[in-house]
Amino acid sequence: MPKEIHNITVLGDGAWGTALAQLAVNNTHNVLMWGHDADYLEQMRARKENFKFLPGVSLSPMLDFTSDMKLAVAKADLIINAIPTIYLRKSFEGMNGIIPEGTGIISVTKGIEQETLKRPTEIIAECLGCKRIGVLAGPSHAEEVSRGCPTTVVIASADEDLTVEAQEALKTPLFRIYRGLDPIGIELAGALKNVMALTAGACAALNLGDNATAALLTRGLAEMSRLGLAMGADLTTFYGLAGLGDLVVTCFSEHSRNRRFGYEAVKTDSRRFALESHEYVAEGYFTAKSALDLAKKYNVEMPIIEQINRVLFEDHNPRTAVFELMGRSAGTES
Repeated sequence: MPKEIHNITVLGDGAWGTALAQLAVNNTHNVLMWGHDADYLEQMRARKENFKFLPGVSLSPMLDFTSDMKLAVAKADLIINAIPTIYLRKSFEGMNGIIPEGTGIISVTKGIEQETLKRPTEIIAECLGCKRIGVLAGPSHAEEVSRGCPTTVVIASADEDLTVEAQEALKTPLFRIYRGLDPIGIELAGALKNVMALTAGACAALNLGDNATAALLTRGLAEMSRLGLAMGADLTTFYGLAGLGDLVVTCFSEHSRNRRFGYEAVKTDSRRFALESHEYVAEGYFTAKSALDLAKKYNVEMPIIEQINRVLFEDHNPRTAVFELMGRSAGTES
């Protein structure tokens, strides 16, 4: 039986976490946002703005902040996890038994842990022993959600009551939430599309044109789908909001951090510049190796993923990588 949600905690003070916190506050919920930097949280409180990650968006005076994780989750009816994958395990370790019984967790984090090849919801479940975990994804840039642009996403969990609770708590006339049946596929698609967005940025930096970018998205989606099927996901998920929808917006939008990273890494010929010139985390950079390791583990052919790894981590020339992809043996489209 779904329960009514009153208190929502958002873990992570980046752009997406902030946008969802603001959305939840506007839905008249009590919302507490957690971040690791107490000084920055106080600046956000004073300025009513997340000026590093979501500049120009006024935050509600009803939104509260804390850097104390135990305090953040103590009274939560629903927790939204927006902590980047590379920091997720460290953030949740030692939290088992702290979260109230029956509290659901919805993860909006997109990535795959490099050491274990686990998805964010798997990391959370391992750390907390919690089974009420779900995932939310779709074409939903924080910059647009926070400004009231029409947005549609999908949410899924093995716990159907949790999907209903989160759907009712977060939906608005301009933020439409569908309930899905494939949490594995939704979460995996959300991670892999960020790697494809790096390559879209690289295409732009190389001036390869729209034809090449369209081909990249199409064949990239085929690679994502193949790996998803091998891992037990539903094929239709990859042609829905979390797959095709999020892939398109992340590869083409000016708001895309991952596209920007790929562009800057190739244009400046410096991954270090692309990593250090912004406050944000480009999840695709950290997911690229994990995606390749998953492809090897499940014996799935993913040539685009292979080439972006060579460019990122082996100093392979990106233009040469394009010609190598184009020069592969021709076959049937599948």
